[in-house]
Amino acid sequence: MTIQKIETEEQFEELLKRSTFFLLKHSLTCPVSGAAFEEYQKFAEENSDLDTVYLAVQEARPLSNYIAEKFHVKHESPQAILFKNGDVAWHTSHWKITKKSLNQAISEE
Repeated sequence: MTIQKIETEEQFEELLKRSTFFLLKHSLTCPVSGAAFEEYQKFAEENSDLDTVYLAVQEARPLSNYIAEKFHVKHESPQAILFKNGDVAWHTSHWKITKKSLNQAISEE
């Protein structure tokens, strides 16, 4: 399963109507974010039944800010956020974004 790229508040709000999904805030220019994206891709491949999306911070700054403000989760990049039942269930950032940490987040549901 490929990771869906989102860029608008409308796309994000549609996702919120679903039960559970992961979002990665990804910086296109940051090496740490590149490493996190690779981990996120590995996780997505092994969890194809779970919706996985990302936004490119440089291309979707308004959406990134909207999410930070709406859910009171300070913006970081890279940042992985697990949404469940329309709210943030878990989040982490930078080097803590690993396939293992993402798997642990969904296993704690």
